[in-house]
Amino acid sequence: MATDYDAPRKTEEDLSEDSLQELQARRSDKNSGVVDEDETEAAEGFELPGADLSGEELSVRVLPRQADEFTCSKCFLVHHRSQLAYERDGMPVCSECAA
Repeated sequence: MATDYDAPRKTEEDLSEDSLQELQARRSDKNSGVVDEDETEAAEGFELPGADLSGEELSVRVLPRQADEFTCSKCFLVHHRSQLAYERDGMPVCSECAA
């Protein structure tokens, strides 16, 4: 906050008189800008354009695990054999889970 060093300085009496008036003014200013709004109600009324996907159908072809792939025993994702970090008790672990 900038300070004007050229402005005349106030005495203790001026400060005590002004401070009560300033506090009352600040108090009324703070309350005048406050609006009670429920965030949940505001979010329910807000809708993104094109967000309604209820009529859409997905068509995805799922392939079974290939011979050069494995399922990680920690993250349960299918990875290529090149991402195999190690096997513990016959259970393969990918390099991402091993890190």
